[in-house]
Amino acid sequence: MQARRLRYGCLVSPALYAAVMPGRVIQGDNLEVLRKLDDASVDLIYIDPPFNTGREQKRRSVKTVRDDAGDRTGFKGERYKTTELAARAYGDRFEDFLEFLRPRMLEAYRVLKPTGSLYFHIDYREAHYCKVFLLDAIFGRDCFLNEIIWAYDYGGRPKRRWPAKHDTIFLYVKDLKRYTFNQDAVTRIPYMAPGLVGAEKAARGKVPTDVWWHTIVATTSKEKTGYPTQKPLGVVRRAVQASSNPGDVVLDFFAGSGSTGAACIEEGREFILVDNNPEAIDVMKKRFKEVKGIKWQG
Repeated sequence: MQARRLRYGCLVSPALYAAVMPGRVIQGDNLEVLRKLDDASVDLIYIDPPFNTGREQKRRSVKTVRDDAGDRTGFKGERYKTTELAARAYGDRFEDFLEFLRPRMLEAYRVLKPTGSLYFHIDYREAHYCKVFLLDAIFGRDCFLNEIIWAYDYGGRPKRRWPAKHDTIFLYVKDLKRYTFNQDAVTRIPYMAPGLVGAEKAARGKVPTDVWWHTIVATTSKEKTGYPTQKPLGVVRRAVQASSNPGDVVLDFFAGSGSTGAACIEEGREFILVDNNPEAIDVMKKRFKEVKGIKWQG
C-alpha cells in the first residue's frame, strides 16, 4: 500500500493512519506543564528553544498574481503583484537566557526515563553557554553523547565574516549504560564519494555521522507551515528514529510548528507537544487536521 501524505509534509502509511499513536498538544506555560508530568515518564525529548537572537523572528506568507503593474518581475520579464497572506512573529530576546531555561531543563531531566535522551537544538550564539553552564551542570559531562551539526546552505551572505550556515544539536542521555540508540533504524544517506566504497555499499548508503547535511524548509515546500522557526521534518525524524522505539513517548515543550509531532506520527511514537503561542497552536491544528485522536488542551 502507498503511504498517505498529509498536508505540510506529514507522511504516514495507511495502517498507521488508521491507528495513529496517541498525541497531546497543550497550550500553556511549558514550565507549569512540565511540573505536572510524572517522574521518568518520557522516553525522548527534542526541543528547539528560542535562540536568544535579540531580534523579532518573523516569517511572511505571500501569494503572487500576474499584474502588469505588479511590484516584482518574474520569468521572461512578466510582472507580478505580491499580496501578504499572513505574518507570524515572536520576540526572541531574554535578559538572562540561561536562567529562563534552567528550571525547564531541571524538569526535563526529572521527567526523562533512565533510558531516555535529550536533543537540545540551538545556534552558535548560545551553544557554548548552554552546554557548559546548563546541560553539563544538569545532565553531567559524562552523559554528553554528541555535538551534532545541522549544516545547510541558504539565506544571507555577509561579506565581513564567514556565513553562519549551521545549528548545533547537543545529545545528552540520562544513563550512559541504559540509553536507547537504534542505529539500524535510522534512514541511511548516500555516500559523498560512492566510487570509493564499491557498488554494494553505495547502494545501501551509509549511517549518518554527527554532521547532518539537510536543507531548510524551502518556501515552496509542501512541508512549509509559515511558522518563523519551523525545523525540517527530516532533521527531527532522524533523532526520533535513533533514540526512541515504536510506542515510546516523545516530548517537545517548545513545539512551534509541530515538526516533532509530525515525525512521531510517521514513526509510530506517542507525543506531547507544548507551546504558549496561540499562533503555534493554530499552525499545528492545520498541520494535523487529518490526524484523528489528538487531544488538544489549554
